[in-house]
Amino acid sequence: MASAIETSIRSTLVKGVTKLADFNRRRLPPADGHPFLSGLHEPMRAELTLTDLAVTGTIPPVFDGRYLRIGPNPIAPDPASHHWFAGDGMVHGVALKGGRAEWYRNRWIRSERVAQALGEPPAPGPRHGGFDTVNTNVIGVNGRTFALVEAGSYPVELSETLDEQTYNPFDGTLHGSFTAHPHRDPHTGEHHAIAYEGTDPSTIRHIVLSPEGRVVREEPIAVANGPSIHDCGLTARFVVILDLPVTFSMRTLIAGHSFPYRWNPSHQARIGLLPRAGRGADVIWCEVDPVYVFHVANSYDLADGRVVMDVIAYDTMFDRSTQGPDSAGRLERWTIDPAARSVERRTIDAAPQEFPRLDERRFGQPYRFCYTMAIVPDPSDDEAFAGTCLYKHDLEAGGREVHDFGPGRHPGEFSFVPEGPDAAEEEGYLIGLVVDMPRQETELVILDARRFGEAPVASIRIPHRIPAGFHGNWLPTAG
Repeated sequence: MASAIETSIRSTLVKGVTKLADFNRRRLPPADGHPFLSGLHEPMRAELTLTDLAVTGTIPPVFDGRYLRIGPNPIAPDPASHHWFAGDGMVHGVALKGGRAEWYRNRWIRSERVAQALGEPPAPGPRHGGFDTVNTNVIGVNGRTFALVEAGSYPVELSETLDEQTYNPFDGTLHGSFTAHPHRDPHTGEHHAIAYEGTDPSTIRHIVLSPEGRVVREEPIAVANGPSIHDCGLTARFVVILDLPVTFSMRTLIAGHSFPYRWNPSHQARIGLLPRAGRGADVIWCEVDPVYVFHVANSYDLADGRVVMDVIAYDTMFDRSTQGPDSAGRLERWTIDPAARSVERRTIDAAPQEFPRLDERRFGQPYRFCYTMAIVPDPSDDEAFAGTCLYKHDLEAGGREVHDFGPGRHPGEFSFVPEGPDAAEEEGYLIGLVVDMPRQETELVILDARRFGEAPVASIRIPHRIPAGFHGNWLPTAG
């Protein structure tokens, strides 16, 4: 842990750099037609509460709870400095029960900046890292709901209706930053995460949440250059660390840009295998060719001691643009050999895609099916980081199925909901938002995973366009 003197010095440096960045931000040239502020990404201007939404088809009985999805919705963006990843967070929710859609709500996360713009008090609770924007994921932990972001703010706990919000470091048990992608071990009920601090480029941390939602481990791990680590893998033996060449850029920060991470070809790409109860010095590092990964589909151990991890891999990232993702990713399988300290990469599907999901009951174990969102290779500004299809990958038999929503209809990430507690891997549904740009509307769509290419079993009409966002999950009513 840092000493009081180290903390004071770091705080003084951060304040100085922040002032310089703010000065240079005002000098950035104006930007026309920002791809992540227009079209599909144009922010909503109001918070709404809609009840008794129209349903087409039949909502399966398993859907008793809420679908929640979060993403950036900047309340007063500056196009010259805006980056998609830095926009003010907004949560969208739909409550389903008894075959009905009871309500839709959207609420900004009440950060200091949002609260000031709305003329309201900010959400209560402690702040961390001088950055309280939360915009990336929303999950359930032990019957409670938390909105998450990486590298800065504490999580924000949300009430059932999204109206009550509290910055909450897991009831005071989290000492540093958190992540947008903790992964739950279905066998133990623990959540595992790799977290990093924007103000400390030399250290990342392995964090474990108990099934009750309290931090029981924050193990420091030494790194260099401040890597941006968005996700991690988990197996029965290891936590898998992605130390890849997108790193903190002081030059980008001082220039006034809101997301200070850039492609860094001088940073050695490597994968770390941390024994789940090991110390930071126990990580087995395996070098890999330059590559970047936002999201892990799944990972698991092989009987011979190697580790399999399926990822969406990019040749570069943030090499050209300061506004958002600037290259296309593909689905790859990595086989990591801790004895040889090597990584073998194989392309499963070269088509551009993102947001891989699976039946979360299989996380950290061998699995068969993976679901991803197709990305148009060269989208117009109005379709940045978007497509019209979902893919279903059969990782045993090979090949993929396609669900095409049609021209102008853009799905986001879809999550898998098993039909019941004992259902087989494919026995369940996929749920997510689809934006209809020609009609300026949105649907919450439910697909049968067994009949992936067929028409939805149900869709719920939301009579306005919800901007493209990041991650969503189905949170069943606690029973």
